[in-house]
Amino acid sequence: MNKKQIRNLVILVVALIAVVVLAIVLRTDAAEGPYYATFMSLVPPIIAIGLALMTKEVYSSLFVGVLAGALFAADFSPVTSIDTVVNSGIIEAVSGTAGIFAFLVILGAVVILLNKAGGSKAFGEWAKTHVKTRVGAILATFALGVLIFVDDYFNCLTVGSVMTPVCDSHKISRVKMAYIIDATAAPICMIAPVSSWAAAVSEYVEGGQGLTYFIKAIPYNFYSLLTIVFVITIALMGFDYGKMSGFEIKAQKEGDLGAQEDEEKDAEEIGNVSHACVLDLVLPIVVLIVSCIAALMYVGGFFTEGDYRFDLIGSFGNTDATVGLPLGSLVALIVIIVYLMARRLITFKVSMEAIPKGFIAMVPAILILTLATALKNTTSLLGSDVFVEELLKNAGNLKLFLPAIIFVIACALAFATGTSWGTFGILIPIVSAAFGGLGSEIAVIGMSACLAGAVCGDHCSPISDTTIMASAGARCNHVEHVSTQLPYAITVAIVSFVSYILAGVLQSVGLYWYLSLPIAIALMVGTLFGIRYFVKKKEATAA
Repeated sequence: MNKKQIRNLVILVVALIAVVVLAIVLRTDAAEGPYYATFMSLVPPIIAIGLALMTKEVYSSLFVGVLAGALFAADFSPVTSIDTVVNSGIIEAVSGTAGIFAFLVILGAVVILLNKAGGSKAFGEWAKTHVKTRVGAILATFALGVLIFVDDYFNCLTVGSVMTPVCDSHKISRVKMAYIIDATAAPICMIAPVSSWAAAVSEYVEGGQGLTYFIKAIPYNFYSLLTIVFVITIALMGFDYGKMSGFEIKAQKEGDLGAQEDEEKDAEEIGNVSHACVLDLVLPIVVLIVSCIAALMYVGGFFTEGDYRFDLIGSFGNTDATVGLPLGSLVALIVIIVYLMARRLITFKVSMEAIPKGFIAMVPAILILTLATALKNTTSLLGSDVFVEELLKNAGNLKLFLPAIIFVIACALAFATGTSWGTFGILIPIVSAAFGGLGSEIAVIGMSACLAGAVCGDHCSPISDTTIMASAGARCNHVEHVSTQLPYAITVAIVSFVSYILAGVLQSVGLYWYLSLPIAIALMVGTLFGIRYFVKKKEATAA
C-alpha cells in the first residue's frame, strides 16, 4: 500500500468516525425519522462526492452514498436498510427511469445502424471534395459535431472517422481535431433538448417538468454556449495558444500531424458501403429529431383534446420526457431501419443485431443514471430539501452568487470523477432544494450552472469517457490531447464563472439572459482578442 492509499484510508476512517459522531449528536425524535431535515440528510451525497474525489470511481461512490442514505433513513436497522436500498432506492430508480433506459438503448441502436450504413463515410468524402481551406475544414468538423447532437458517444465515434481525411489534407494536427470533437460532444449535447443528456437531466427534476427546466436553462448554460463561440472565433482568427500552438505549427511546417494509427479497427467503425450518400446520415438524424419532438408534443397534449391542444409552449411544459423520448425514438428507429433496408445499406439481420449492441453501448450511462437516481431517492427520504431550504431561507444576497459557486463545485466534481451524469445526478436535487425549487429565475440559473460545471469538468478530465473517445476518434496521444485542451477549456471556464456572477446580479434587477448572454459572448470574444495580442507581443519580443 503506497502513501497515497494510506492517506486516503486514514481520511476515510476519520470521515466514518465523524459521521458516527454526527449521527449521535444530531439524532432527533421527529416523526418522519431521527435524521429528517437535519445535516445528516446531506451526508449521503457528501459521502458520494468525497469518495468520488478520492477514488475517481463513480459507480462504487454512488452506491456507498445510497447505502448511507438508507442506513440513516432506517435508523441503522440492517434489515430495513437493505429493504430501503433495494425498494426505495434501486427498484424505484429503475421503474422511474425505465422510459429513459428505453430511449438510451434505442439511441445506441441508431448510432450503430448509422455507423454501419456508410452515410457518415459518404459525408466525409463529400466534405473532402468541397472544403477548400483550412478554416473551412475546422468549421466543417465543428458543423458535423453540432449536427450529431443527440449523443456524445455518437459524436465521438463518428466525427473523427469521418473528418480525418479532410483535416489531414489541410494539415490540421490530430490534437486540434480531438479538441473540436470534444468541444462538440458533451457541450453540444447539454444544450440539445432532444438528446440522451436532456433525458438524463429531466429525470433528476421532480414533478415531470425536467425537460421544461432543461430548456429554460439553455440560455444560461454559459460554458456550452461559450465553447461554441470559442471554437468559431479561434478558427476565424486563425491562431492558437498554449501547447496547441506548438502542435499546429509543427503540423503546418513539418507535416507531422501527431497521428497514432491503430493496428486494428474497432468492430463498430464507420461502414464502407459503396452506394451510401450524405443523405443517409442527415435524413435519419432529422427523422430522429422530428419524431422525438412530435412525440413530446403529443404526450404534452398538443394533438389531443385538452388544455394544451395546439399550444406549443404549454404542451412542452406539460410533457413527460420519460414517455415522449422513447416513443419518438422507437418510431424513428423503425423508419430508419426501413429506409436503410430500402436503400440496401443494411440487412434485416444487421438491424436486429444493432439493438442488443445498442444496449451494451449504453450500459455505463444506464448504470450511472440508476445509482444517481437511487441516491436522490434515499436523500429525499431524509428531507434534504427541507433542511437546505430552511438553511438558506434568510441567505439574502448570497443567492446571487450561488450559481457561480455551484459552477465551480460541479467543475471540480466532474473533473475528479470524469462523469457529467454522476455530477448533476448528485447536485441537481441539492440545487433545487437550495433555491426552494426551480420556479424562480435565479434557481434556473443555478441549475444551468450545475449542468455547465458538470460539462466543463468532464471536458477537462483525463479520465472522462468522452475525452478518451475524442482522443481515440482523432487517433492522437491521449495525454497530448488533454494537455493541449486544458488551456482552452480553462479559458472558457473562467469567462463562464464571471458570467454567472453577472447573471445572478442582473436577474435581481429584472434583467435576464437576453442581456447576460450577449455580455458573456462579448467577454469571450474580447478575451480571445486579448490573448492573441499578448501572444503576438510575446512572440515579437522573443524574436
